[in-house]
Order: sequence, then C-alpha cells, then structure tokens
Amino acid sequence: MADPKSKFLEVYSLLKSQLLNDSAFEFTDDSRQWVEQMLDYNVPRGKLYRGLAVVDCYMALKEGEDLTKGGLLLASVLGWCIEWLQACAVVLDDIMDNSHTRRGRPCWYKLPKVGNIALNDGILLNNQCHRILRLYFRDKPYYADLLDLFNEVEFQSVSGQMIDLITTHKGEKDLSNYSLSLYHRIVEYKNAYYSIYLPVACALILAGEKVENHDVKKILIEITVYFSVQDDYQDCFGDPNVTGKVGTDIEDFKCTWFIVKALELANADQKDVLYENYGKADPLCVAKVKEIYEVLDLQGIYTEYEKNTYKKLTETIETHPNKALKALWGRFIETIWTADRARNAPRTEGN
Repeated sequence: MADPKSKFLEVYSLLKSQLLNDSAFEFTDDSRQWVEQMLDYNVPRGKLYRGLAVVDCYMALKEGEDLTKGGLLLASVLGWCIEWLQACAVVLDDIMDNSHTRRGRPCWYKLPKVGNIALNDGILLNNQCHRILRLYFRDKPYYADLLDLFNEVEFQSVSGQMIDLITTHKGEKDLSNYSLSLYHRIVEYKNAYYSIYLPVACALILAGEKVENHDVKKILIEITVYFSVQDDYQDCFGDPNVTGKVGTDIEDFKCTWFIVKALELANADQKDVLYENYGKADPLCVAKVKEIYEVLDLQGIYTEYEKNTYKKLTETIETHPNKALKALWGRFIETIWTADRARNAPRTEGN
C-alpha cells in the first residue's frame, strides 16, 4: 500500500464525517463545530503507530494473499478505533497529571475555551470508538470478539491508570513503595495491552485467526516496558523542542524506571535528598533530583539497559514460530530503537 500514513489519514476524515452526522444525536452548528475541533486537535496528531500497526500486522498476516480494499479499510478503521482510545487517554491523563503541553502544543484542557469540558470530551472519545465499531462490524461474525477484546483492554488500561494514580497521589508520598515490580505492573496494565497487544489482536481477529492460538502477550509486554523506559528517559532528559512536551514525571511523583533505579543505587544521603525533593514542583527540587541522577550516571545505565534489552528482544523474536508476527515485532523494536537514536543523537554522538 503506497504511502500508508496518507491512506490512513483519509480514513480518519471519513470516520470524522460519519460521527459528525450520527443519527443518534441531533447536532447543532455549535456542537458539530466543537466536536470537529476537538477531534482534529486530539485524534490524528500523535505518532499513529498504534493504528498503523493494525494495518501493518494485517498485511503481514495476509502476505501472499490478494488483499482487498475492503479488508484494508476495515484494518484502518480498527486502527483508528485504537487511536480514538489513545486520544481519550491523552485528554484525561493530561488533566489527572496536571500536564501543560502535549505534542508541542497546550494540552486540550489547558485551552481557555475548554477547561473541564475536556472531561466530557474524553468520555465522548471513548464512546465514539464503540460507535465506529458498531458502524463497521456489527454484521461481522467476529463482532462479539472485537467487543470483548476492546472491553477487556479498556478495563485493563483504566485499572493500570488506577494503580499509577493511587501510588502517586494516595495519602502521604512515600518513595519506599516504589520498586521495579510495581513499575512493570503499571506499565503492563496501563500501556502494554492497548498500545501493542490490542493492535496485534485486532489484526489477528480481522485475519480470521483466534488470538488465544498465538502466544503474543509476554513478548508484547516486554516490548512495551522497553518503550516505557525510553519514554521515561525522554520525559526527564529529552528536549521539549524534540519530544513535543515538557516532562513532569519528577514533579508528579511518578513511579518511573529512573527513580526506581536511583533508589536501588543511592546511598543513605542520596536517598534523603530524593525523599525530600521528589514529587515537588519547585524547580530547585527537580534540579536536586536530576543532580542525583547525574551522579549515579543513570543516563549511562539507561544506555546499557537499552542496548542489552534490544539484543534480548531481537533474539527472543527470532525464535517465534509465526513468520508474520516475528516480522511485525521486529519492526516494532526497530521503530523504537530508531526513534531513540534520532532523539538522543547529541547525547550519544561521542559514545
């Protein structure tokens, strides 16, 4: 498929038009304009790798077969359903995390005309995902399978968000609760299932496969942890002009790979500094935390972790029996690896 991203974006325009003319609601000019602006601001602005992964995986699974435009359209529609869920998560997460920027622009709720209306917009985005599923798949024999898949993954994701939030915000802030196992649990439930497992599972169902017949969850969770650690690096050390957002993980008392590693390696005095300053919005406190990170050489440890994990994942992928899934997961890893090399070029140039 030539220029898959352009083709994918064409399907977004189609879906947006259909949603803005949904017969279940009588739109006024004002409400239609609001929804259109909200969708354009939040849905198609990200990397779109989740949605494009559905198309990519479907094409890999159907390699050697005559792909119909109808099949590719349905793969794109499922991809956009995931992007709608991603937009919902972004809109609501930014409110809960008190974030300021996203993708190089103010968060949706930070716009003067929006504010707390963004809460309703997030719910609407989630609902629209299911409206799209109903519109395109209710006459398909696998419709119930898709609904079960989306319902399960949505439940896992919001439960993961709950773990993250109650760990971060519940009562007195206590770094002693933070561990690598807690970090992996948050990543698994908050990110892994909807970011990487859901695209693959959607493609399998669309291709006529049974998801349970393929051993996919373990490797996809490991890939997501790899991606999440990279994202933690970008939040703490990345250039906002490159990443598109100002990192706030330290201020927000987030359980990140970096604070977990710092707590593992720090001496008693360094731990005192972390306990005193982590989770405070004061720039001086943030600087003290980052100074401990620098003294502990967490950037260097991250570089070694990344290289070793990349090697381990590629070796694991090579042993998988399904050729199409093996190729797809290899592309996932290369995408993450390439993106990190590009964003960290100034840091790694002399390494």
